[in-house]
Amino acid sequence: MTGPGPDGGVPGPGGAVTLAVVATPELPTRRLLAVAEAAEASGLAELWLWEDVYRQSAVAQAGAVLSATERLRVGLGVLPVPLRHAVLAAMDVATLAEMFPGRLVPGIGHGVQTWMAEIGARVASPLTLLREHAAVLRPLLRGEAVTVAGRYVALDDARLVWPPAEPPPLYVGAHGPRTLRLAGEVGDGVILQLGVSPEDTRAQLRAVAEGRAARDHGGSFGACVYVGLDAALRAAGPRRTAAHLRRFADAGATTVAVVPVGPDGTTPDMSDAAATAAWLGTEVRPLLAGALGEPPASGEELP
Repeated sequence: MTGPGPDGGVPGPGGAVTLAVVATPELPTRRLLAVAEAAEASGLAELWLWEDVYRQSAVAQAGAVLSATERLRVGLGVLPVPLRHAVLAAMDVATLAEMFPGRLVPGIGHGVQTWMAEIGARVASPLTLLREHAAVLRPLLRGEAVTVAGRYVALDDARLVWPPAEPPPLYVGAHGPRTLRLAGEVGDGVILQLGVSPEDTRAQLRAVAEGRAARDHGGSFGACVYVGLDAALRAAGPRRTAAHLRRFADAGATTVAVVPVGPDGTTPDMSDAAATAAWLGTEVRPLLAGALGEPPASGEELP
C-alpha cells in the first residue's frame, strides 16, 4: 500500500514516496480507462479518484479501473460520508478490496457542504458524522459485529458477511485543524487537498501528529498530498518537476498525487490526462526516485 511513516507516526522527511496521478471528476467518464492504462504502462503505482456530487461514482470507477489493469492501485480520495450509509460504504469497500486485494486505498471526507445541502444530506456537525462513520467503517471491514448509537450513525449488531481477508487502510481527507487531528485519531492515513504548499504540508502533518498521539495503538500511517501540475511546470521539464515534487516528499508526503491543473494552479485540467500520466511515469518517476536515494534511470543527478 501507500508508503507508511516511520514507527507508525507521520512520515518523516526524505523517505520513500509513491508517485500517483489523479483523475478528477472533470475527466469525461469514457476517457478514464485510457488514463488508467497509461498510468500502469508508464510505471506509476497509483491512480487516485475523487467524488463530486452529480458526477461519476468513484466506487464504480474504481471497479472499472481495477478490472482493466493488473497492478495499479486505486485511491478513493475522497468519498463524501453524507452520501452513503456507513454499512453501504463498508460493503462497497469490502467488495473491491476482496476482489482486488492490496490494490484499493479508500478515503472518506465530510464533503462539500453546499452540495450536501442541495441533496438534503447536510448535517449540523459534519465532523461528528465523519468521526462516527470512520469509527464503524474500520471494524466492519475487519469483520466485527458493530453496535453503536451515535448522533448520526446507529447500528445494532451489524456485521459484513464477506469482509475482505486483508482490510485496506482507511484514509481521511482533511484541511482544517480539527479535521486534521481527527484524521490522525481515526484514520490510517490523511489526504491533503489540492493547493497546499510544502510548508502547508509540514504544518498540517503536525496537526495530524497531534491526533496520532491521542491514539493508544501503533501501525503505519500514510500522507497523500494532491499537487498541481500546470503547463508551465511541465514545460520546464521532468527534472524541474521532480525537484518540485520532491519538496512535498521532504515535507512528509508518502504519496504525491499529481493533478493536472490550469494556469491558476487549482482548477483541474483533464484535457490531456492520459499523456500527462504517461509523462509522469516515464520521465518524472525515475528522477523523483533518484532524488530520494535510488539511482536515477539515466545515472545522472538532479540539479
